[in-house]
Amino acid sequence: MLGADVVAAIADELAAAERGRTTVPLLTARHPGMTVEDAYAVQREWRRRAVAAGRRPVGRKIGLTSKVMQAATGIDEPDYGAILADMVHEDGAVLEHGRFSNVRVEVELAFVLAAPVDGPHATLLDVLRATDYVVPALEVLSSRVELAGRTIVDTISDNAAMGAMVLGGRPVAPDAVDLRWVAATLHRNESIEESGVAAAVLGHPARGVAWLANALARHGDRLDAGEVVLAGSFTRPVWVHPGDTVHADYRDLGTITCRFV
Repeated sequence: MLGADVVAAIADELAAAERGRTTVPLLTARHPGMTVEDAYAVQREWRRRAVAAGRRPVGRKIGLTSKVMQAATGIDEPDYGAILADMVHEDGAVLEHGRFSNVRVEVELAFVLAAPVDGPHATLLDVLRATDYVVPALEVLSSRVELAGRTIVDTISDNAAMGAMVLGGRPVAPDAVDLRWVAATLHRNESIEESGVAAAVLGHPARGVAWLANALARHGDRLDAGEVVLAGSFTRPVWVHPGDTVHADYRDLGTITCRFV
């Protein structure tokens, strides 16, 4: 286990990289004994400092829940990170590309909770009962740790590469559609780059939220009413550049568009 001083130093380094819009060398290369628990300690310290500085937490993101994402990153287990209010944008948002590092976009569903979800034995049905509505979302990935050779420890420390999210489309009650079969196409500059169905997320996107509730319980935390949870991508991430327009079409659940400048 890393000492508190080392955890604080890494959190400092990542916060500076976020402010400076830069990347840092692999944490695991410089701290070869670093564990997943160490990584979550770094993430919690980063989040604590963000909240102390006035940033408002509004939810969580889950990453690496689908086989396609695990194959794309070479990481074979899920992780989670914090969502802050200043990361959340509405359909049609114009985003400054330079705010982020290693910028990619993913297609997801967001669950907005009407009731808490407690682990460590939360189930898919617990999540559906607690959900107010589900809405299409795009996640903007921003990796402050260099990508080559990255492990899940590096990713978790980096707040699971959370950069921003864009909400859009049509919100639906969790029992209004079969969430497994929500499908989407992801376009960049009018060309389809990716497509997928939400069942790619652990067989059902609500199962990802249950996984999160159980993971949080191991750290003495839980999902609360009002939180928004990004359930995980069901497409591979698509690289975006300044000037790109991204458009996701969820058919019956509507569309989301954002532009990078």
